[in-house]
Amino acid sequence: VMAALDAAGFDPTTAGSKPTAFREMVRRNNANLDPALRGRLRDFYERYKLKTSSATPAEQAARYVSLAYALGTAPGFEAPARSDDLPSELLEVLDFSALVREYYRQPGVADQMPEYLRAHREAAASLRPTTAEMVRATLSYLHTRPQTSIIERVPTSDPARKNEKKKKLDGKERPVILTREKQRRFVVVPDLLGTPGATNFRIIGDDYYAIVPPGIAPTSSDLRRAYLQYIADPLIGRFSRDIAARRAEIKQLLDERRKTNPDVSPDVFLTVSRSLVAAADARMNEATRLNALARRNSVRLQASRDETERAEITRESQESRQAIEDTSIAQLADAYERGAVLSFFFNEQLHGLESSGFDIANFFGDMMSSFNTTREATRPTEYTTARARHLAAREKAKAANSVASESPEDAQRAALFENLEQVDELLHLKNYTEAETQLRAMLKEFQGEPRIFFALAQAASLSAQDAFEEDLQRERLNRALSLYEQAVLVASPDVDSDKALISRARAARGRIFTFLDRRDEALKEFDAALRIGPVRGGAYTEAQARKQELMSPK
Repeated sequence: VMAALDAAGFDPTTAGSKPTAFREMVRRNNANLDPALRGRLRDFYERYKLKTSSATPAEQAARYVSLAYALGTAPGFEAPARSDDLPSELLEVLDFSALVREYYRQPGVADQMPEYLRAHREAAASLRPTTAEMVRATLSYLHTRPQTSIIERVPTSDPARKNEKKKKLDGKERPVILTREKQRRFVVVPDLLGTPGATNFRIIGDDYYAIVPPGIAPTSSDLRRAYLQYIADPLIGRFSRDIAARRAEIKQLLDERRKTNPDVSPDVFLTVSRSLVAAADARMNEATRLNALARRNSVRLQASRDETERAEITRESQESRQAIEDTSIAQLADAYERGAVLSFFFNEQLHGLESSGFDIANFFGDMMSSFNTTREATRPTEYTTARARHLAAREKAKAANSVASESPEDAQRAALFENLEQVDELLHLKNYTEAETQLRAMLKEFQGEPRIFFALAQAASLSAQDAFEEDLQRERLNRALSLYEQAVLVASPDVDSDKALISRARAARGRIFTFLDRRDEALKEFDAALRIGPVRGGAYTEAQARKQELMSPK
């Protein structure tokens, strides 16, 4: 479907960017497509294209993604019968299925499918480790397990059971009820022809599909929200009576929202589900950023030279913390205005549960009975200031990036640091394999960059801490030693920021040598760090302390 859509003229590639290698391959394969068919494909796409000027490429493609999951398999690609049960967005493009069948019958198209399938399988294999880590982190945060099956109670219409004794209640006959177990799946599907940066999420029956384009990491907020929805929906069903008991209060909040946004759904169950997802996603984003901030500040404080520098680090830390909290509030405010009117309430409730270790399902009923309608109605007046700060900071950053973009070197450095921040989050999640994979890929773009070698060394050193086998631990530590040395070799000792990195790399090698009982080599590394001097962000203080420990009599 997506290959036919590309032939129809759909192109999500932004101006100034190159199409992905896979898209270029598909276009080469489509080069000899029958011109008449290409014309019909284009006519259909243009006729049913979303006409609003604000429609994004992701929104243009979303209906065709739904179509792809509604059609039967090749070569028939049978379309479902038109009915009111089908989503309106799907009905709009349902007739595209006939063009897909014709496209598939074109010479060579069917022969190309195995190659397309192989590319998607390779992409799926690369997504699997980080997706598993995202799932683990999400379940760990909520202290819960996914509900992978549900039991339905359905009245039987089987003639063979017609004569069974019916249950009676108050003298009235009741039909025989059967139970049926249904499996639930969460499936991450790579879409190599998808819109960059936009995850498509589709629920088909009891299966949840997250369709991920190139460049989206499984640790992204988009994919996590999809998985949170998979976790939340059975919870909503389980506590449907508790939610129904608060229907009037929730509807009151929704009615207020609908005055300014008529597109807000009036469905109270959907409201609760979306509110829980928005709250959990915001909390996890905030926790990850605060933890990363704490780690960076810990390193800086250890390396600081005096009280004045430590006070400055503390001040900067408070500002950064405020900015992170403002971002979280702005995220919740956006969700609130889109109809997730309990997002702030659930956010506060989750904050209280984070360190308890109790499954959220144990408290969900109590949560539903405890929210205060008046309190939730006043949220917009409370988040205005924090949201304004966040928007002002974002505009300031955009302006700075706009100036920086005038210099290709500055833009490249900004991209490097953004990528390193993503790797830092992976290291925090102990996803060392994916962190190393991303860093190795970055080396191709940022050749000889000392910070990448330093981060690779950190990944190797941290993964050694989790190794139970002594040989494996030693192998990882030796790899870390080599990578730290490589970072030192490619760094520029005349640049202050590189001096700090060299200092920290030398101290890190000293720590590893100390652990390996190689005292003389450890002392050499600490001396090397000390010779650099007390540069800001370096490891001068740590090197002093550790050298003193080694020199002290046992």
